[in-house]
Amino acid sequence: MAIKYQYNKTSLTEMGKQLKIRTRALPTLKNKESALRSEVKRAKERAEELSRQYEKALASYDYMASLWNEFDPGMVTIDGVELETVKVAGVKTPSLKAVNYTVREFDAFAKPMWYSDGVKILKDLAQIGIESQILLEKARILDYQRKKTTQKVNLYEKVQIPGYQEAILKIKRYMEDEENISKASQKIVKSRHAAEEEEEQMQ
Repeated sequence: MAIKYQYNKTSLTEMGKQLKIRTRALPTLKNKESALRSEVKRAKERAEELSRQYEKALASYDYMASLWNEFDPGMVTIDGVELETVKVAGVKTPSLKAVNYTVREFDAFAKPMWYSDGVKILKDLAQIGIESQILLEKARILDYQRKKTTQKVNLYEKVQIPGYQEAILKIKRYMEDEENISKASQKIVKSRHAAEEEEEQMQ
């Protein structure tokens, strides 16, 4: 991105202002990038941990495999998922507030003893699976924002700040050159006037 400027005081002031804005913003952006990076890592690790929990839980219920044939899969249904918005390093992310279930009524005396345990197992597994998916979505959102922040850091650090510094230097040099030329021409004019006056006095 080419920085547009003119060789005058107004442009010099504007360049200085833009440089100041970016120089002040850079440490904040770097902190945000660092915070987002660690939050992405944390969310991914938590999602992976939940995924392992899910697999472990499934494996631990293997011994009940034959019993699940007696269980009605429509016994537990998910009505909805309640989410809340949590700001992480200034970025809005989803967080699981609650999972709403409907458990169909059943006759505890007519059904096997483990039926109520089966309902709890299904609810727990659903909770883990949903939370894991939400954490992956949170990690995706945070990672997207981290990439955008990294781009901005690079833009400021590698392009704009050096660009404004260079523009300021060029404008200052130009203005100094103009001033020197102006002073030199004034001296020449003065010398001419002095020489002309001397000539007039000699006549």
